[in-house]
Amino acid sequence: MNRDTRTLFGLVAVVLTMGALAWAAVPFYNWFCRVTGFAGTTQVSTQAPDDVLEEVVRVRFDANVDGDLGWTFRPMQTKMDVRIGENAMAFYEAVNNTDETITGTASYNVAPDVAGYYFSKIQCFCFTEQTLEPGERVEMPVNFYVDPEMVGDADASWVRDITLSYTFHRTEPKQAALDAEPASNVN
Repeated sequence: MNRDTRTLFGLVAVVLTMGALAWAAVPFYNWFCRVTGFAGTTQVSTQAPDDVLEEVVRVRFDANVDGDLGWTFRPMQTKMDVRIGENAMAFYEAVNNTDETITGTASYNVAPDVAGYYFSKIQCFCFTEQTLEPGERVEMPVNFYVDPEMVGDADASWVRDITLSYTFHRTEPKQAALDAEPASNVN
């Protein structure tokens, strides 16, 4: 191979490698946040632990909506005192203030960030798309606990106030997106 061909193959390899890394960045970042609780990413669990401590954390609830959603979204309680390890349930309310059916998805995080690794959700409206008809009002539960292992973590043991924040974004319903895809022509 001459020098120009080697240079061309080298450049193609660099471009392909950079493209693969860019493609893998989002899934890798999502995995990293779920595993570590980085940036306040919460954990998912199937049940609360058996170990409930006498220590209490105050969980504050926050709600936001993307400007183009057309919904009112709010927590039905502003704060809740929960024993560490205790299974707790809070509710949020969403109202579609428009004359159209709208689907939204909630993104979430907790603050301080270090609490994300220990804040576990068992059931949450944020796991699925929410579709509201015009004028429809729904109450949506979030079932959660704070992992007792938090008190043994030198970086998180001081946390006694946690803010759970959700932001609803407008999304295209999955079925509507599938229906809108053009059929492939097979001859």
